[in-house]
Amino acid sequence: MVNYYEAVRASPDGESTAARLAQTAAEYEFDGIVVRNAAEAGLLDESNRDGPDGEEIAAEYDVDVVDAIGIEADDASAASARVKDCRDERTLVLVEGSRALNRFACEEPRVDVLAGPMADGDVNHVLARAAARNGVRFEFDFGRVLRLSGGRRVQALADLRKLREIAFQYDAPYVVSASPENHLQLRAPRELLAIGETIGFDREDIERGLAEWSRLAARNRERLSESFIEPGVERGRYEEDD
Repeated sequence: MVNYYEAVRASPDGESTAARLAQTAAEYEFDGIVVRNAAEAGLLDESNRDGPDGEEIAAEYDVDVVDAIGIEADDASAASARVKDCRDERTLVLVEGSRALNRFACEEPRVDVLAGPMADGDVNHVLARAAARNGVRFEFDFGRVLRLSGGRRVQALADLRKLREIAFQYDAPYVVSASPENHLQLRAPRELLAIGETIGFDREDIERGLAEWSRLAARNRERLSESFIEPGVERGRYEEDD
């Protein structure tokens, strides 16, 4: 059975609360959401701190809620410090792609996902090899295709095709998302499967990318738990993925 997850931005980073996104995700038959807010933001809007937490939201709507962080920084040094600070605090660590950070993210095994690597940057064979070596997932972000138009949409399609070609050539791991910032931007898995097929993905490729969020969350939760002890490795240290 494939578990479909979507990576969302909830308020205050996004326009809808985590609870509203979870409700819509459940209606669309997602199994979970990854709340990818920036370091300064939690699951909840700052104005609604008395609202439900992630566990309560998960219980209410019967969807898994994964706490994540989307790291943005001006340079690799600043990004490295933030990854170090957050690695043992959040289940998933994402670095928002940019010309300044793409290479850093691909070479840092403590990073789970390089988010939107083509939005403000590029990917080449050197980065793909590094990502494969360090277990850093490229994000195939369908949000730009869904929400842009005209020449910008054409460019977004070309970026996705280029990323697909390079990532698949070097067997780099990946996730798939529409990166919604409100509940109206959520798209059902079947819609994402259809979009992927028009770009050149096989259906199984998209299913694997949607499910990879779940696999990463399960792996990292185990590593963050008190029960995870590996000979010669301190609990909480993130080693290269197999």
